[in-house]
Amino acid sequence: SGELDGMSKALGSTWTSRFKDAEALPLELIAVRLPEEEVFFAKMTELVWSMTQEMFSEKTITPGVTKTSDLVWWWRQRVNDQGMGTWFQPSVSVQRQGVTDAELGADPVIQPGDVLHCDVGITVARLNTDTQHNAYVLKPGETDAPAGLKRALGNANAMQDISMEETRPGRTGNEVLRSVLSRMKTAGIDGTMYSHPIGMHGHGAGPLIGLWDYQDGVPGRGDAKVIPSMWYSIELQATTLVPEWGGQPVRMAQEEDMIIGADGRTRWAFGRQDRLFLVKSR
Repeated sequence: SGELDGMSKALGSTWTSRFKDAEALPLELIAVRLPEEEVFFAKMTELVWSMTQEMFSEKTITPGVTKTSDLVWWWRQRVNDQGMGTWFQPSVSVQRQGVTDAELGADPVIQPGDVLHCDVGITVARLNTDTQHNAYVLKPGETDAPAGLKRALGNANAMQDISMEETRPGRTGNEVLRSVLSRMKTAGIDGTMYSHPIGMHGHGAGPLIGLWDYQDGVPGRGDAKVIPSMWYSIELQATTLVPEWGGQPVRMAQEEDMIIGADGRTRWAFGRQDRLFLVKSR
């Protein structure tokens, strides 16, 4: 009863009205989080950030030697060493100029000029994170990523901004999805939206905002409503043609955890990546 009282306070005066619908009761009860949990969750996401930045650095990567599987095992070991768990296996992938995914293979050796991507998460005290970050492996003589790749990340950032603005209490996941896709079209962004609640479960209770293969709305789960005091993994991708790569499309997939406060306002649990992590050659 104490936890229920705490959740009632978190939702404030909206508690009674939001749980009149018997079908919504179990879903929203699981989805809502406490202010004390928000503080802990911020520390969890900060830890994930420090780990992804170390993984995507010259401390861990030797271009021409390190494979993507080496980074996957690095993450698994680091999570285990800190006494944490994870609700899914990490993944690391590569995009390379002039090379298709099929040509790269399942476990490529990382090379200068590669764009790296990871999808990782941790589980601590029943709470879960879900994060996707991107990096660029500097070529000899380079001090920054090409402008086209930075613009590609910027398009994904713009999608994040739109998603944060449109994800508001009282709206269904499908309503949010339609608004996001409409604004993306107006902004000339080519991408997909597939965000989900997170918290006690990795893919948590609450409305889905698209799926990678359901961009016209998600029947059922997409009809549930966003509520205050819940968390979201804002998961999406923007595909951009990169001039420095001969017009090759580059996919910037991002995922950051965000909090919807009891007041209905949205904020990142820790932050969002607006600069590619840079991997230097040794």
